[in-house]
Amino acid sequence: MESPKTGILILAVVAVAAAAGGLLGWQIRQQPQTVPAAVGYGKPAGQDHLRATYDPIHFKPAIDTATDAQCLACHREVLDDKVRERSPAGISAAASKAWYQEVSTYAGEQDTFHRRHLVTPMAKELMNLRCTTCHQGNDPREEAPGSSATAMPQSTDAFTLRKQVNPETTCLKCHGQMNIEVMGLPSPWRESKDMFGNSCLTCHAAIRTQRHQVNYLKTEAIEAAGAKNADTCYGCHGGRSWYRIVYPYPRHAWDGMAPEVPDWAKDRPTESEARFRMTATVNPK
Repeated sequence: MESPKTGILILAVVAVAAAAGGLLGWQIRQQPQTVPAAVGYGKPAGQDHLRATYDPIHFKPAIDTATDAQCLACHREVLDDKVRERSPAGISAAASKAWYQEVSTYAGEQDTFHRRHLVTPMAKELMNLRCTTCHQGNDPREEAPGSSATAMPQSTDAFTLRKQVNPETTCLKCHGQMNIEVMGLPSPWRESKDMFGNSCLTCHAAIRTQRHQVNYLKTEAIEAAGAKNADTCYGCHGGRSWYRIVYPYPRHAWDGMAPEVPDWAKDRPTESEARFRMTATVNPK
């Protein structure tokens, strides 16, 4: 049997190591916040990688007012990366269509994830997305909640395991399935759209007219584009779905809305998240 002294010694070593790690993290986080002055590559001047990782900009409350320029000072590669001209199997990108190109409103060649949401023509026309719309910082120690004494609790919905955002509360907003059952459609939109003149406004000119009232979208531009081409609407509401579930959108009241709340809507919020409401300050670029 091992000596009790050995066990005590091991526990002491572990305790000292944990304390040293905690102290180092605390000291790093006490460093003055370095705000990048301009967009460029690499870490802010004078910061090593560890201090940049623990920079206050990655935590609340600084992340709430972080600008795209500050984020891109270190993460510029998300906009500079380009799609490969050929896949590893030799297939040309120009000769194949990606899933997001399947609706008529997408124009141009294949592009990368962040570019499609920030700098492509459609993104500039219809969206007002910022880095912090999706990214609200993360715990650099471990991206699995509840894994340490200082990490977020297991009950958090701030992010999903090892993902820097929670897809169910961010991506799903625009990439969920169209809820044809609740909408009362006889079949998926691709099959039934001709019955409605291929126009979402056949119904939505009078139903759920309070929509897109969030600061990460350009409300008037979306409404105008949807009136010209229903694929503008369908592109987000089912046409580019990579989820098999629907998103429970807030049910904002509209003129002529029935006072009775249907069963499927009883748990729905009646307001968008506070940070997304139009009255909220939109982070500058």
